[in-house]
Amino acid sequence: QVQLVESGGGSVQTGGSLRLSCTANRFNLYLMGWFRQAPGKEREGVAAIQPGPGYAFYADSVKGRFTISRDLDKNTIFLQMNNLTPEDTAVYYCASRGRMTRVEALSVSSYDTWGQGTQVTVAS
Repeated sequence: QVQLVESGGGSVQTGGSLRLSCTANRFNLYLMGWFRQAPGKEREGVAAIQPGPGYAFYADSVKGRFTISRDLDKNTIFLQMNNLTPEDTAVYYCASRGRMTRVEALSVSSYDTWGQGTQVTVAS
């Protein structure tokens, strides 16, 4: 069974940066992504990556500010978040899908396994 462990959350001021990490306990996952959920809001896709070829996908709200990347040797993905604003405050979740198929990379329903989440807080 796939297990995901996230780290890197914290509190920053507007304009600051954070780098999130997510490590999986197996190789060859088809798709991995970052989602976030703010209080009273639905969980939304932020960024996703196909670890093999490195294809990346981003929500419009984070394009130009966030970068997703991976380290294949460590089964790890990262989310570099720059120029943060209070609108980015949320719990950030790592997710993965093991079976190769045609899916929407930023859709919650496309993923099989979820991490516990890490809190990101951006103060005004």
